[in-house]
Amino acid sequence: MHLRSFLIALLRDQKAATAVEYGLILAMIVIAMILSLQTLATEIIEMWGTVETKVTTV
Repeated sequence: MHLRSFLIALLRDQKAATAVEYGLILAMIVIAMILSLQTLATEIIEMWGTVETKVTTV
């Protein structure tokens, strides 16, 4: 009986659902940060390439 009452209490518990929701929100934020940083890194690499080209030609 203890296992059954434990499973019923676990199914009724809303804390686990909230933790999963926070985890999904955090995952979306991390994905957005990674995509933003990749875009920024590409732009910085292009900028330094331009600087290198201009310095080399001078």
